[in-house]
Amino acid sequence: MMKVSILGAGSWGIALAMLLKENNHEVAVWSIVDEEVKMLNQHHEHLHNLPGIKIDETILITNDIKKAVIGSDMVIFAVPSRYVRSTAIMVREYIKPSQIMLNVGKGLEDETLFTLAEVIEDVIPINPIAVLSGPSHAEEVARKIPTSVVAASKDKRIVKIVQETFMNQFFRVYGSSDVLGVEIGGALKNVIALAAGISDGLGFGDNTKAALMTRGIAEISRLGLAMGGDVQTFNGLTGIGDLIVTCTSVHSRNRKAGILIGEGLTLQEAQEKVSMVVEGVYAAHAATALATKFEIELPIIDQVNEVLFNNKNPREAVTELMLRDRKFES
Repeated sequence: MMKVSILGAGSWGIALAMLLKENNHEVAVWSIVDEEVKMLNQHHEHLHNLPGIKIDETILITNDIKKAVIGSDMVIFAVPSRYVRSTAIMVREYIKPSQIMLNVGKGLEDETLFTLAEVIEDVIPINPIAVLSGPSHAEEVARKIPTSVVAASKDKRIVKIVQETFMNQFFRVYGSSDVLGVEIGGALKNVIALAAGISDGLGFGDNTKAALMTRGIAEISRLGLAMGGDVQTFNGLTGIGDLIVTCTSVHSRNRKAGILIGEGLTLQEAQEKVSMVVEGVYAAHAATALATKFEIELPIIDQVNEVLFNNKNPREAVTELMLRDRKFES
């Protein structure tokens, strides 16, 4: 049995807590939001994000970060990307070198262009680190719907520990050493999902979405390979697999936000209506900066940025994509 600490009590943090408890691990969940901690302890249910799904009462839910992580074998970062650094700074004084740091978020740090694992390593450099990613909506994992993901670490021993900790009859974990590729796939698929949602909001059809997804994975792979990722990663669960589920699912907050923008709402209005963090918004800007750094063309992601941040009409963005210079596919 492992003792596992989860930092972040949103839908993903709670779904993973339930999964780990199902696997007979000792689980503690921390949230910085006092009202959220009170709600979870009182109702044993995340009324906003996972209504109707009961949480095991033996899971410790606290706003005391020291209490949450002391003595644990694994510390899981399940906070939004923009809070990973501040959370790592808060927790580092209580961390022992033997504790495994596991990132389960998907995003990029805009200021440094770091992946989230790189952010954690920057603040807590001594500890072993891994990432867990793939097509895995919390709403389905919490309901024990069969799901497959990838655990990645440069240390094969850590990959095996993560696999042993999480795997069961409804949650399968593959291994990988391509930490960078796994994180780039997880971050950039959210940007393409925004584009897919915008397409839906504009009333376009399956042809359009298929083109966006196919050319979207081409852009993700292009940048990921330039940064040192493995092509097999982008053809796998954390590449095309995660892209498919995020572009098509009713659970996808990035797709939802995109639909609202396509229907005419502003970015701010769409984010408020989704009422959860839309990671693709933050990843879009960072992806454009990375494309400039590595001299890579990302036409779909560039147009998403124009729509999000420069008030470009989504229909004009689609027209520009369609009328780009003629190219061969490969």
